[in-house]
Parts: sequence; structure tokens; C-alpha cells
Amino acid sequence: MNAVVGSHDLLLVTLDTLRFDVAEELAAAGRIPNLAAHLPGGRWERRHSPGSFTYASHQAILAGFLPTPASPDGPHPRLFAARFAGSETTAPRTWVFDTPDLPSALAATGYRTVCIGGVGFFNRQGALGSVLPGLFQESHWEPEMGVPSPVSFEAQVARAERVAAEQPAEQPLFLLLNVSALHQPNWFHLPGATREDGDSRASHAAALEYVDAHIGRLFAAMSARRPCFAIVCSDHGTAYGEDGYTGHRIGHEVVWTVPYAHFTIPATGATV
Repeated sequence: MNAVVGSHDLLLVTLDTLRFDVAEELAAAGRIPNLAAHLPGGRWERRHSPGSFTYASHQAILAGFLPTPASPDGPHPRLFAARFAGSETTAPRTWVFDTPDLPSALAATGYRTVCIGGVGFFNRQGALGSVLPGLFQESHWEPEMGVPSPVSFEAQVARAERVAAEQPAEQPLFLLLNVSALHQPNWFHLPGATREDGDSRASHAAALEYVDAHIGRLFAAMSARRPCFAIVCSDHGTAYGEDGYTGHRIGHEVVWTVPYAHFTIPATGATV
């Protein structure tokens, strides 16, 4: 990452509540072709979330604690890390910073830091909803981007396109986009479903297909000026009745296990 920071734009896409099993199934079935085209080997990496709900997970992620590889052969070196005595996951290739969070560290090196919010923890409608976006130099949220909106991701991508288009050519950009489309309610993404049907694993999958249909625009916007290093992952999963559980902020396998990928998008728009 020491060679990436400063030379690349940085994109962090958190697919809020996306379950690993659903993401894996859709990639294998060819139902998310735009995402799969960028995933290394066309597959998601299985990882463990640092938190069981959005606020906790994003606080960790934005301090450098991305989801951890779900294998016992650690410690697993991190991409970014705050300087911390005794850290066993800081390696020579880790980009180490001296501020308490990644956005402020990148801002100190000359990056413009921008957050495009989705779920309520990013809406700035109260003190708690202002903490995460407050880590960035600028943040964007409007009701059309929130969880009840059937066009939330389209609105978010449109804003990201405007942010990228106005970016000074000489300044690198760090953009966090918190995708709200997968979060409940998501029944409206499943063709034929009604409010009375409610949310389900199938509507969760349909929401990921909806995101996939528009994510190519985001990748194109972020790689138009310089190479873009992208991290695409879930912050946590969610339960749809497994073992009697519904939702998240619980200690269940479907909540803690998340999909993860990182890759470089060259300025030409093709993945390497």
C-alpha cells in the first residue's frame, strides 16, 4: 500500500448487510457479472467482520481494521494501520499512519476525502448519524440515498460521478460509499414482491443484482483520471430466520461472515 497511497485514487464500497453466502452464490451463478468481472478469480474472499452492525464495523474499518481473512493461519497483515506499539498485523507493506483514523490520515497526505452515505448512521440527522461522516472533509446524504428508497444506489452513484468529475486533476481522491440497497427494507427489489411479503433472502439477493447493474458507472467514474485501488466488502451480514434470528447486531455466523475483495482498476477502466 505504500506504493498505492498517493499514486491512486482510493474507493471503499461497503455493501451494507451483504451476507457472504448470498454474494458467493450470485457470483457463481453469473448473476452479478459487473462485480464478478473485478473480483480476483471471479470469487469473493470469505472474511470475518470487525463488527456485527454498521456503526461498530465502520469505526473499525476506518481505523484500518478491514474484515479479517476467515482462516486460522494469522496474523493477517493489514493494508492500512494506525501506528500502534505491539501490533502483530502491521507489516512492511502496510501503509502506517499517525492519526486515529484513515480519512484524516489520507487528508494529511493531500487526499480529498468524501463520504457518500446510505444507512442512518450516515444521514447527519442527529449526533450519532454525524460521527462517521464527520471523519471526512465532505459528506453527502439525502433521503433518496437511504434504506427505504428503491433507487438508492442510482442516487449514490450519480453523486459519486459528480464528485469525481469535479475533482482537481492533481489531487487524489478517497471516496467511501456506504451502499444502503441491501439493508431492510429490500423487498421492492424482488420482482413481484409486495410490502406484505416482506424482506427475504431472495429479496436480499435481488438487491445485490440491482447494485451490480449500476456499479460499473461507479468504477468508471473513479478510474477516469488515475488508477483506482478499490476495496469492496460487506460491513456485516444479516439473518433471515436462521436459528430463529432476524436482523443483525447478533453473534450469528451469517452476520459475522462477509464477502471481501480488493483490486486495482487502471485508468483505462479494465481490472488488473
